[in-house]
Amino acid sequence: MIYLDHAATTPVPREVADAMYEVLTNQFGNPSSQYQLGLDMKKQVEGWRETVAAALGCDPKQLYFTACGTEGDNWAIQAACWQNRHLGKHIVTTAVEHSAVLECCKWMEQQGYEVTHIAPDGRGSITAEQVLEAVRPDTALVSVMMVNNELGNVYPIAGIAKGLAAKNPKTLLHTDAVQGFLKVPFSARTLGADFITISGHKIGGPKGVGALYIGPRVRNPRPLLAGGGQEAGLRSGTEATAQIAGFAKAVELRTEGLADKLAHMAEIKAYAVERLTAIPDLTLISDGTAPHILAVSLVGWPSQNIVNDLSGQGICISAGSACHQGKPSHVVAALKLPKKAAGGVIRLSFGPETTKADIDACAEALRSHHDTRMPML
Repeated sequence: MIYLDHAATTPVPREVADAMYEVLTNQFGNPSSQYQLGLDMKKQVEGWRETVAAALGCDPKQLYFTACGTEGDNWAIQAACWQNRHLGKHIVTTAVEHSAVLECCKWMEQQGYEVTHIAPDGRGSITAEQVLEAVRPDTALVSVMMVNNELGNVYPIAGIAKGLAAKNPKTLLHTDAVQGFLKVPFSARTLGADFITISGHKIGGPKGVGALYIGPRVRNPRPLLAGGGQEAGLRSGTEATAQIAGFAKAVELRTEGLADKLAHMAEIKAYAVERLTAIPDLTLISDGTAPHILAVSLVGWPSQNIVNDLSGQGICISAGSACHQGKPSHVVAALKLPKKAAGGVIRLSFGPETTKADIDACAEALRSHHDTRMPML
């Protein structure tokens, strides 16, 4: 199998699985229990929190474990709106956010909020100036993703934070950094965002675990779940200790030689651009600079047919976000591409394990698809 869909999920290294197995079998104590097995697990959880927080660049007390990126996004949006409920009921986001943000914003609209969606240009770019122009005195929240999960465009979170501080200091800033964490350099301490969402399974960790950074400007954040008081009383429920252990181990492994891994992914992406753009009718559709995501279109050839054909050859690519499950992508729609270009969009995404041989096989399969399959009318 040739796996080129690391933006959907990533392979789990054996060391991560072993760390989880150890917790599931031998270190299975409940961190809330007061006997030694539970106390030991509580200490372990706090150690794993320190590992993830160090990679994110924040104090461990500012990091709260969640079940996934979607949960973190929803929690951040609702907590920000709760804190600023007296400031106003206006949210600024983009038209190309992950569905976890857009659907939560729709839910907030049902609660009486007004949502402004910033449109990208035809290459997927959004500027800080665009976002800041939409901010009003009653804007409770700005939510802009760090890296677009379908296009690879990196958005100017630090610039937005700086502009907000000058224009409306009370407005809170959330960024979905699920595709940015350990993919593009940043530190929570200097970024300027009040909420940062990350996820374990995008960096070699297990599914079912993520984290939310909550910064110092968030006062008495609204709890996500009421209950036994876990996660400093903000997200009650027995901690998913095995998943957290796997998340921390994945962070540990990914941060070892991280600069070299990012350089390798960037080199693989550049090689993929060279090989793929040599195929007739294949074109780049975005200006994404993230090292691990490449969006292209085989103009005139339906993307789902391409994905199915390559899947039959053991090559895994995507027609967009895995979260869309075959439905048309709102991200591609926002680019306002010609119909045949929009219909042929595919995404390749890379990891430290990806090789040039993988790209060669994919390029050959795409060229064969172009040469042997019928284009759309």
